[in-house]
Amino acid sequence: MAKPNLNNLMIHTLLQLIIAFTQFPTSSLAESSNKNEPFVGVNIGTDVSNLLAPSEIVLFLKKQKITHIRIYDANPDILGALSGSNISVTISVPNNQLLGIGSSNTTALSWIRKNVVAYYPKTLIAGISVGDEVLTTVPSSAPLLLPALESLYTALVASKLENSIKISTPHSASIIQEPFPPSQAFFNQSLSSIILPLLQFLSRTGSPLMLNLYPYYVFMQNKDLVPLEYSLFKPLKSSKEMVDPNTLLHYTNVYDAMIDAAYFSMKNFNITDVVILVTETGWPSEGDSKEPYATKENADTYNSNLIKHVFDRSGTPLHPETTSSVYIYELFNEDLRSEPVSEANWGLFYGNATPSYLLRVSGVGGFLANDSANQTYCVAMDGVDGKTLQAALDWACGPGRANCSDIQPGETCFEPNNVKNHASYAFDSYYHNQGKATESCDFKGVAMITTTDPSHGSCIFPGSKQLINNTKQVVNSTQSSNAGEKLSFMAFKSTQICASNNILYISLVAAFPFVFLFIL
Repeated sequence: MAKPNLNNLMIHTLLQLIIAFTQFPTSSLAESSNKNEPFVGVNIGTDVSNLLAPSEIVLFLKKQKITHIRIYDANPDILGALSGSNISVTISVPNNQLLGIGSSNTTALSWIRKNVVAYYPKTLIAGISVGDEVLTTVPSSAPLLLPALESLYTALVASKLENSIKISTPHSASIIQEPFPPSQAFFNQSLSSIILPLLQFLSRTGSPLMLNLYPYYVFMQNKDLVPLEYSLFKPLKSSKEMVDPNTLLHYTNVYDAMIDAAYFSMKNFNITDVVILVTETGWPSEGDSKEPYATKENADTYNSNLIKHVFDRSGTPLHPETTSSVYIYELFNEDLRSEPVSEANWGLFYGNATPSYLLRVSGVGGFLANDSANQTYCVAMDGVDGKTLQAALDWACGPGRANCSDIQPGETCFEPNNVKNHASYAFDSYYHNQGKATESCDFKGVAMITTTDPSHGSCIFPGSKQLINNTKQVVNSTQSSNAGEKLSFMAFKSTQICASNNILYISLVAAFPFVFLFIL
């Protein structure tokens, strides 16, 4: 027998190792190290006219740095398009499939093989949501819920995927009674015989309690009791904070109170090891005459503050050590939805992939403008009291070194002579002086970024002046890049900041504490 060629053997072995390595999911190490860190994902509904093709949706998600999504079925085209994308997806079992899966282990195993095993691990399926608000929307199917969960979990065990893919069922917040104060909350007693076994299943399998939480509806139903600021994560005076009389915990927003109400409700059943995953939350950007608080500004404020809140990793008053991950409802406006008007306007983007509004996520994210010129402006938000705006205006025109000459008496932007108009001009000047850095349009939460030109009459805002000047120059590389990447309208950035940026940031804070105290 001829001796094997050692060089060829080594090359062959090396090639086999390379092939094996490339077939191993590239995100597995990252997933392992980051799996316990909170994330912000998006729900993707499909009641959208002219919805992007699955491959285009995945490209769009990657452009926006969106790494976690949830879909309302197990669409094979979307799951196929996600292959190799490193985007984590939670798939769903629709309510109308509960009967078949809950009554047959064979059907459950077939479902797992068809919708999970066929794609995993190249498609990073992270979870399965079984049904949607079954206990409150289709209570007749409630007895099927636990059998369906058990059957699907058994199928995951048979496929050796039970440690990689979590399974649960989303609930409406209405299953919790008397949610404030949170310490007195409890699950609807008429559902106890169903909820307790469900919680015991979640505890046994290490799965989360999935909840759909909407502070928007809490506010709309309790406007006389719940301040709008409390629903939008806006700063509150200490006198306005909600205090739980039993625990003396202070609540600065509805969202945290709703999460802690769920934790207290579980504790009543002696369940203390189940974490909460918020499968839906958001705020509509448009509504009818009966929905006056469904506005772009409120939607922007809620979702921007929500993202900051999650990435602050501050948890809740009851559990500051645990921050719930969340899926924003939703990625696209579902314009095919029926009335009320708000139903079609929960999306961060329109169906054509242009943003409904620009999120303000200073320090944890960024964006690109929704026009080819990448033109954005920084203006004062509505509803801010005059003293706060005046303080911000004084800082911008003073230490901030904004060019405020045009808002002096007799100049082109002096009228209308009010603090909001003058502050908007000063904010925009500072924002453009800082290169349109996201964090430079914050001013302690009283400023917002917009793509609407605030110029009026003979008053040309600094951003528009800059645009006019730029037309006389060679287009810079950033503008060229934006023109070539039409889908890059907004980006959620990773919360991990490179070491050099951290060092620069810390050095600047140490050197100029007063400046950073105001603008960050």
